[in-house]
Amino acid sequence: MNFDVKNLPTPTYVVDESLLKKNLELLKTVSDRTGCKILLAQKAFSMFYEYPLIGEYLQGTTASSLYEARLGREELKGEVHIFSPAYREDEIEEIISICDHMVFNSISQWNKYKETVKASKKTIGCGLRINPEYSEIETDLYNPCIPGSRFGITLAQLEKVNAADLEGIEGLHFHTMCEQNSDVLERTVQIVDEEFGSFISKMKWINFGGGHHITRPDYDIETLIRSILFIKEKYGVEVYLEPGEAVVLNTGFLVSKVLDTLENGMDIAILDTSAACHMPDVLEMPYRPEIIGAGKPGEFAFTYRLGGPTCLAGDVIGDYSFREPLKPGDTLIFCDMAHYSMVKNNTFNGIGLPCIAAYSTEKGIQIIKTFGYEDFKTRLS
Repeated sequence: MNFDVKNLPTPTYVVDESLLKKNLELLKTVSDRTGCKILLAQKAFSMFYEYPLIGEYLQGTTASSLYEARLGREELKGEVHIFSPAYREDEIEEIISICDHMVFNSISQWNKYKETVKASKKTIGCGLRINPEYSEIETDLYNPCIPGSRFGITLAQLEKVNAADLEGIEGLHFHTMCEQNSDVLERTVQIVDEEFGSFISKMKWINFGGGHHITRPDYDIETLIRSILFIKEKYGVEVYLEPGEAVVLNTGFLVSKVLDTLENGMDIAILDTSAACHMPDVLEMPYRPEIIGAGKPGEFAFTYRLGGPTCLAGDVIGDYSFREPLKPGDTLIFCDMAHYSMVKNNTFNGIGLPCIAAYSTEKGIQIIKTFGYEDFKTRLS
């Protein structure tokens, strides 16, 4: 960690721009070496204060909703892509006016809106999401290829579609990965090539989706590049990637304070930071975020269960050990808190949202956004 947290209010998310640049530079080498285009998946990270910096390295954004699409268009130069399992009729024309690519989840959705697309004064590239029915994701909550999945068109379904119904479709999109290495992508690409090759050959582009953990230390860049070039050279199509987590992996922190300690069969510390409100993936994945200076239970002399301030019994971040006993006022710093934190946080129990800050060597720490009672109240009625 490159900055001092002594004067920060808590809780606060902090994004370190020097670490962000390091990730972006690596992603840019992939696009430079392959000619592929890399988009920021805003579902993972939407701190638009950093969009001008991200826009220097990536080719645009991808969205899962009208609001994300608007944010990408307004704040980051480059292309704007969108996918939704189903689009709302009252939003379709605005989406078309904003986006450069629009991916449909089914032939029925495409048939419903293709005349609106054709009638638009703005040219937009339309694609279909395919489901290769292959994924190595072990957690069903994040697996878009499980039986009964609502995502994408299977090969059996696509082969039944009349050629006339595919007129106007210029791209295919698949998303089958979550926090995985490029060996998984290579195996997936082989299956997509074997099963959907006759359709890819008629397209202008293909989107490999997200879930590529490109910026983690053990990631195999060469296999990623080989997979991209294989499809580009075989079919002459443009290739897109849309990582979210990889853009900001290990660039963010969540600074929190201990409010109280107690004992109930083990030592417990109550923080001003909530798993349920401020880092929901801790409960949803679930996973245990690292804390600077802390260890696994029993690794150091003093082990605590860390919990949040809400009334949810399961608002527990995890068990950690420390070299010294915790006391009220102590600062704890959670790592890797840029992705799926700000975009998913909430005000359950009236718990306030963390401040948002950025650190750079030139400007030091800057508080970009603070939240108060009105942010809680105005979400309600």
